[in-house]
Order: sequence, then structure tokens, then C-alpha cells
Amino acid sequence: MAKFEITKSKSLFKRAVCAMPGGVNSPVRAFKAVGGQPVFIESAKGQYLYDVDGNRYIDYIGSWGPMILGHNDERVVEAVTKQMQKGISYGAPSSLEVEMAELMIEMVPSLEMVRMANSGTEAVMSAIRVARGFTGRDKIIKFEGCYHGHADALLVKAGSGVMTAGVPDSSGVPEGCAKDTLTAEYNNLESVRALFAENYNEIACVIVEPVAANMGLVLPEEGFLAGLRKLCDNNGALLLFDEVITGFRLGIKGASGYYGIKPDITTYGKIIGGGMPVGAYGGRKDIMSITAPLGNVYQAGTLSGNPVAMCAGITQLRILKDSPEIYTHLDALGERFRQGAARIFTKYKKNIQISGTGSLSCIYFTGSEVHDYRTAKTADTEAFAKYFTYMLNRGNYFGPSQFEAVFISDAHTERDIDKTLEDMEEYFELYP
Repeated sequence: MAKFEITKSKSLFKRAVCAMPGGVNSPVRAFKAVGGQPVFIESAKGQYLYDVDGNRYIDYIGSWGPMILGHNDERVVEAVTKQMQKGISYGAPSSLEVEMAELMIEMVPSLEMVRMANSGTEAVMSAIRVARGFTGRDKIIKFEGCYHGHADALLVKAGSGVMTAGVPDSSGVPEGCAKDTLTAEYNNLESVRALFAENYNEIACVIVEPVAANMGLVLPEEGFLAGLRKLCDNNGALLLFDEVITGFRLGIKGASGYYGIKPDITTYGKIIGGGMPVGAYGGRKDIMSITAPLGNVYQAGTLSGNPVAMCAGITQLRILKDSPEIYTHLDALGERFRQGAARIFTKYKKNIQISGTGSLSCIYFTGSEVHDYRTAKTADTEAFAKYFTYMLNRGNYFGPSQFEAVFISDAHTERDIDKTLEDMEEYFELYP
């Protein structure tokens, strides 16, 4: 196997570990789950990443989802460049915030009012505060393996990098911060029903990734999301969809439109900023109206509604809204990837699962069908690490953890997918 030369990346990592914890600013980037050392990126364009050593990779991370048009889309860059000449940050209202909120409300039927934030973590934290304020209840239900950011109360059986970080949740979280967080099993309505029964009139909301994209990629089983809607209605709780990953990726209406379920509150992340740091939460007007300054649920942020981020997001969302063929292309590429991978696994008699929908996928190195956190954890992380390293050295950049999703952008082509599948087949030919 030919290996990419990463001399400059290695040198940068030596410097980084002296200046930053683990040499990174987000744990999964440290490559601890796959071994080796991370590559440092110099630039990105379209479907490609270029590292500091000049190596080119087909990018299947897309900044963890938001680069749905591909990197450095010229239309987004042009809009952002013009806005930066007007100002980078105001700390005061701008027309762009209004335009973004109106656009989101127009596109997503469940949104009647929206509040901007600075990240998905902040959006989720704020949305849960609103749910508690609206219902007058403290307890929340989340699901094993679903990651909703790193707020204290949500680092309970969380997914994403936490699954391979070597710690079950996180130290530094006081017991009191998580005591009102109840955990259910994804795709198991009975586990949710039992929690409601055991905590009668105490649960403010159920928060769920409608497609669980932080323990790999686990799809909701038939009736699961509808069942959650009914349980919340019957128990006076709110249904909160975390669409930081799925929002505007599974379709112009997000997962709520894709599955035909109307949540009470929805959270969004970087995709509404075209990859820039941004978040938002929105939902029913009566619920959102209790947020300050209208109500007494406080949330604020100097950079909330940042004009540059709003400009990038508006441009990207308008392109998606006006170009439905993009989703047709994304769906076709995603299906090409999944069918091609499944064919290879069958050919080489590999007990490997592939799941996905639209432009989201995940390969699990397990013979078990994956439908929740427990079955996802049966995956062989050492086998994935070996596969990951090979594919990286062949120019395919996947998330450096078994439990991260594969993201495809509109910039990807059939040729890119086929090249990746050829490398995958070569791997299993060499390592039967």
C-alpha cells in the first residue's frame, strides 16, 4: 500500500500537542480512535481537501455536514466577500437576521419563530431551557448514542466522539447537572413509555436525532418518530428534533418533512451558516415567545445572527431551495455508494453492515443489524481503524471514528464514488 507523505502534518502535530490539549480543538480530530497522526488541512475546494503536504483527498466529512454544496462554493464565497467589506460583526440587529429567519420559516412547516445562536450545542442547550420554561417541568428524555453537543446535562450516554474517546461520558460534570436527564433506547418506544410512567407529569421534552447520526447512522424504524409524537402529546411534553445534522440535508424541509412528523421545537447547526459557526432553534410561536425579551427564558449571544454567517447561510439555503435537482443528485450518489459497498461486502463474504438514507451513510464492521446504541457498539473498532488508514492513504477522507457518518456533497461525482469503491474493493482483496 502506497502511503501519503505527511511530514509537514507530523511536524505541525508535534507543535500542536504542546499548545493544545491532545493537539486538537475537537477530540475526534486527534485520530485516537484510528491510530496514527492527524493530517492538517491547508485548503479545500469542491469535493476535495488538500493537506499541508500537498496530498489530495476526496472529502466524506464536509466539515461534519454543512458543506452540502461542496467546499468554497463560488456563489457563497462571493456573497461572503461582499458582506465582509460591509462589516464582520455588528453586535446589533441587521436585515440579514430577519431574512434568514423568514427563509427558514418559509422552508420548514414546523417553524413559526426562530432564534439564532452560535453553535448546535448552544442551540440545543437553549431549546431545552425553553422546553423546561414552557412546561414548568425539569426532566428530559434523550436516547443512548444520540449526541446533542457538550452541554453538561446532555453528556449522558452520548454518541459521536464520546463513543471512542476512552471515557463513558465526561468528568467535570456535577451529578446534579445530569440528574434530570433520563435515557431511553433509540427505536424502542416501550423504553420511552416506561420513563413517562415512572416520571408522571415531570418530563418537559423528549429530544431526539430523527436520524441518529452520531453513533454511525441509525435510521428510525417505522412508527418510531410518530410514536414519540403521540407519547409527548399524551403526556404534555414537547417533542424536540435535533436537526444539526439532518436539517436541510435530507431535504429542503429537513427530517421533519422527510418523515412527515411535526416537532414542537427544532435545533439547527452549521449547515444554516454555510459551514460558518452558527446555530438556531425554532418552533411554535407560543413556545418561542417565552424567550427573552418577550418572556423570562434567557438566552443571549454577542455573535448570534453574525452578518457574515447569516450571509453565507442565506446564500446556501436559497440555492438549495431553488435547485431541487441537488437533492436528486445527492440521493443518487448516496445510493450508488451504499449499493456498491454492499456488493463488495457480499463478494468478499464480509460481515459488515451499511446503513444510510439520502446523502448520509455509515459502514459498520459488525455482523449484527444496527438499530440502536447497543448494536452499534458491536462494531469492531480495530477493524475499522485498519480500513480507515488504508482508505486515507488512498486519498479518501472519512471521519476518523467508526461511529461517524459519511457525508456526500453536490460537488461529488459518480467518478469520485466509483474511485472510492475501487479502493474499498482493493482493500478487501488485500486483506480478506
